[in-house]
Amino acid sequence: MSSSESFSHRLEGDEMEIGYTEALRKHVTRHVVPAPPVSQRRLDFEHRRPRLLQECIAEALGTFFYVFCGIASVAACNLNLTSPVYALFSSLQQIGLAFGLGIALAITICSPVSGGHFNPAVSLCFAIYGGFPWRKVPHYVFSQTFGSFFAALLLMGCYWPQIQELKAANVKDYGTAVFNGGAANILCSFPPPTQLNLGYLFLIEFACSSTLSIVIAACIDPANPFQTPVSLGYTIGLAYAVMIWGFGSQALSLNMARDLGTRIVAAIFFGKEAFTYANFCWIPILVNLPAYVFGFGFYEYVFRDSLQSIRAGHAKHEDGGAGIVRHLTNVGAFDPESASANGNVAEQEVRSATQDKTNIQQIDKIV
Repeated sequence: MSSSESFSHRLEGDEMEIGYTEALRKHVTRHVVPAPPVSQRRLDFEHRRPRLLQECIAEALGTFFYVFCGIASVAACNLNLTSPVYALFSSLQQIGLAFGLGIALAITICSPVSGGHFNPAVSLCFAIYGGFPWRKVPHYVFSQTFGSFFAALLLMGCYWPQIQELKAANVKDYGTAVFNGGAANILCSFPPPTQLNLGYLFLIEFACSSTLSIVIAACIDPANPFQTPVSLGYTIGLAYAVMIWGFGSQALSLNMARDLGTRIVAAIFFGKEAFTYANFCWIPILVNLPAYVFGFGFYEYVFRDSLQSIRAGHAKHEDGGAGIVRHLTNVGAFDPESASANGNVAEQEVRSATQDKTNIQQIDKIV
């Protein structure tokens, strides 16, 4: 057998694979700059940082990320209709995908700091159902609205010549740039002329916001085995995109901060008609608040399994381990009378019902 045939033969077997791996380890090096040691000065600085300010900046930045990505996609569609390149990719699907991926980026980057609300309605629901401090809600709402406002302001700077050109064409043809498909529509939503009935627009906003809120509640439920922290942002972003694909042409907001912040910028550059057009602005700004409360409440009282959350260690009974034992006894899952005869078995049953260390310490005193 020739040397080349021997090499080919070894290439097909494990011997060559092992040799190749050893050769890589011996001769191939990666020049990675090691991270410097953490200095005491940095630790002191991070300790002195105001926690609430850090959370507010994260909320503003996260809202900026997803709003800027979304309205930039809207601008690309509205400002390049005559370009064959942009016309090929510009569509409602592109806009929905941009908003959805923007939400995924925002959650990935900022949620470890602030919890990743990016929506006043979500902050409100967390305060009602999740124990989020009410004193933080105004700070979060202001930060989210400011992030949306800054995203719209920055977009106006990026696309200023094109937006001014489109505005002039709109004013020449229609007398205003504030309408569905106009220059102001890049920043915030306006209903199409074929759908100015506020009742139908209310129904669209309420139904879509409620649906999205149920998705969010399911994603953050620790008892949900089909959702992981890694995929959470993409699941919520995809749900947002689906809502836009279905109803974006009918003026959809799904977020008070996203609409209010950008609408203020639209009013600055296109006039107060941004708030007065068809008496519509209150729907995208306010309707999602009760819709999210309804959606979160529906999930909380219909689908929530608190016992599974306690068992996974993500929650605890208000009365500690004693409350868990009492509940399991009442539902027939635990018999305290058999605990004295079969103490080890009873203890095992209770421990399998909850993994929370505090509860187990309490249970140890009972069983």
